[in-house]
Formats: sequence, C-alpha cells, structure tokens
Amino acid sequence: MLKRPIRLDMNEDPFLPPANVIAAARKGLSRLNRYADAEDLAQLRRLLADYAGVDDRRVVLGPGSEILLREMIHAFAGKRKVVMLSPSFLPVVEVARETAASWTGLRLSPPGFELQPEILLAETQGPCLVIIDSPNNPTGHLMLERQTVRALVENEEALLVIDEAYEEFARMHGADEEATDSSFIDLVEDYANLAVTRTLDKAFSLAGARVGYAVIGEAFRKVFASFYPLLPQPSLGAALEALEHPAYVEQHVSRLIEERERLRQALQEAEARVYASHANFLLVRSRAPDMAARLRDEGVLVSDVSNQLPPGFIRVSVGTRRENDAFLAAYGRIMEDVH
Repeated sequence: MLKRPIRLDMNEDPFLPPANVIAAARKGLSRLNRYADAEDLAQLRRLLADYAGVDDRRVVLGPGSEILLREMIHAFAGKRKVVMLSPSFLPVVEVARETAASWTGLRLSPPGFELQPEILLAETQGPCLVIIDSPNNPTGHLMLERQTVRALVENEEALLVIDEAYEEFARMHGADEEATDSSFIDLVEDYANLAVTRTLDKAFSLAGARVGYAVIGEAFRKVFASFYPLLPQPSLGAALEALEHPAYVEQHVSRLIEERERLRQALQEAEARVYASHANFLLVRSRAPDMAARLRDEGVLVSDVSNQLPPGFIRVSVGTRRENDAFLAAYGRIMEDVH
C-alpha cells in the first residue's frame, strides 16, 4: 500500500472537532433517507446569526461558501464588470473570468501585497461586482479598511462581496502587525449592496461537512429567493452541535496560530522568505522555483501558486506539529540539493 502523503495544500484544520460534534454528525447518518428539515435549517440560521452578531433574516446557508460566491457571480457578472484581487482564491477567479462581461484583477505585488484604495475605487466607478477575500488567499493579508469599504458601497451601482473565510484567524491574528477591521459584517445592515461570506470549514474544523453562509444586503436577496440549501444530514447535525458549543473554536485557532508562528520562524531560519499571515496558512517564497513538485516527490503536498505569483511561491497550510516537522525536514533536504 502506498504511503499516504502529508497534505498541507488545502487550508484545512488538521485537528478533529470535539467528540460531541462528531457524535452529532454520526447521528445524522440515521436520517440519510431524509432531506434537511426546514426547522433545523432555520435553527442553523439563528445560531449563525447569533455567532456573527447579525439579523438571522440576512443569513443564507449553502454547501460551502464557494457555492454562495458562485451563485452571486452567475447572477450578476454577465452584465457587470467583475473586480477581484490577483492573486485570489483560484476556483472563484476562474468562474468569474468565464462568466463576467469583463474581468479586472488588481495585482498584489510582493513584498507588501498591498491593495491601493485609490486604484480599487477608480476601477469600481460604474456597474460592477467586486469580490475581495480578506484575509486574502494565498497571501494571508488583510486587504480592506473600513473607510475604503464605505467608499465602495456608497456607489450604489457597485455590489461588494467580502469573503471572510479566515475571519476567526484574523480576529486572533497573532502576526506581527495589529489586526484592525478584520470583519465588515456589521455594515451589511446599513448597505443593501454589501454581502459577506463565511464558512465553518476552517476554524470549526468542519471542512468535510461543507457548511458555508452569507450575510446579505437587500440587493442580493433575489439571488437566493429560491435557493434551498440541501445540506446533508451529518453536516447539518455537526454544524448545529458546533454552534451550540462554539467555545472550542478559540482553542483550535489559538493552537494553530501558535504552530503557524513556529513554522514561520523555522522557515525563516532556513532562509526562506515567509510572509506574515492572518489565516491558517503561510505564503512562502523559496529559491527553488519547483519547490512544490520537489516536496511532492518527498511525500508532502503544498499548493503551487506560481500560476498567480512569480516562480518559487508556495502556500503551506498549517498542519500538526508532526506534519509540519516532516515538511520542514523535506524542505531542508531540498534546499541542501539547491545549494
């Protein structure tokens, strides 16, 4: 039997959720012959609204936040210019480029990967759909300030979607710089043309359950008027239990941030260029342009982001200490060959 590779390429939480959440997912197996009950879905919306601090009437459920983003793109992009970051979450970029009347990617360049507000505002004057992931994938940087968000949504022809998949990590950042304005979900009530997407995949350790949600302004409501979230029973059970007892999230996130910073320091000592992150991954630039392929040969999978960034860039999800040590050992062996 082939040895299973170490997977540090999917930005998953390497730790299982608590036993009560797993038990709730197993209980859902006893209802596999049934669709999700409307009352259970309504309860999940209420719990998510309470967790996010919003009105539950603004919460839309979906099988992963990516599906909700796709729905918005398909609804609006055909007659609008789509403005995104470059780099950004590639599956969403690809859908937008295929669907949009026109597509603009605002380049984030090393070493700072800053988004220039004046350029963003200049590109979003007319009818447009703006999708910004903050923290950004794959840089891990926070992209927006409150003043910029307000300026964007003051243009009533613009629709702004902020993807906050890593919000819990941004809030508890642990990186060098202070995390300010990590979320803008509170502004949705004030602006009809603003939506925020989030997920339980990351901080809640539920990537296998695929439960996402969006908090939407009125301009997005028609998109989801007939959208019914057919969540699998195990996913629904796990999400409900997790949100009834969400205290474990802070512990998981703290543990991952601590391990992320240990990994970052070790890579810097190995003479890699490592960028501060507000997410559960690190962006790394190595002198070996084919580092992702070399690591794969060593049995370690990382994300090759050279299709959006210059050669040598990889994105490394934070794994367990054992997984990270195996990655560091493989990285060190490869760099010895490069020397």
